[in-house]
Amino acid sequence: MKRLNIILCLLAMLAIQACIPKYTLNGASIDYSVYRTISFGDFPIRAALVYPPLQQTFENTMTDMIGQQTRLRVIDNANSDLRMEGEITTYNLSPQAVGEDAYASQTRLTIGVRIKYINNKNPNLTKDQTFSAYRDFSSSEMLSDVQDELCNQICKDLADLIFNATLGDW
Repeated sequence: MKRLNIILCLLAMLAIQACIPKYTLNGASIDYSVYRTISFGDFPIRAALVYPPLQQTFENTMTDMIGQQTRLRVIDNANSDLRMEGEITTYNLSPQAVGEDAYASQTRLTIGVRIKYINNKNPNLTKDQTFSAYRDFSSSEMLSDVQDELCNQICKDLADLIFNATLGDW
C-alpha cells in the first residue's frame, strides 16, 4: 500500500508538471529544437521618396531585435531555417493637424515595408505581408533635423510588428 501511494504521488506530480504553461517574456513561439538559424535578405527602398540611410537602419534594427529576443543564430546563408526578405515600399510625409493660419501644424512621416517571411522547415507558415508605422512631428521643425530619430523610432515599431506577426505567431 505504501508503495502504491508513492507511485500515485509521483504520477500526480508528473501530471501537474506537464500542465504548467510556459511563457516567454518576448512573445516568441519558436521551437528551438527545429529552428536554429535565420537569415535576412536586403530590403531595398522602392518608395517614391528615398532616404538612403533608411535601408541600413531598418536592416540593423531587425537583425538586432532577432539577436536580442531569440536564440536564433543570424547567418548569411539563404538556406537557413527561417528567412526574411522584402522591400521598403513607403516613405512619405503628409500634413496632419491644420492650425489657425490654414497651414499644417503637424506632419506625419510614414514608412511601410513588405516582408516575405520564409519558413524552410514548414512552408505552410510562410507569409508575405505589408506593415507600416508612423510618427508625427511639429511642422515648425525641419525634416532633416528630426529624420534620423524618427526613422529609428519607426523602424523599432516596424520590427516589433514584424516580430509579433512572424516569430511571435500572433
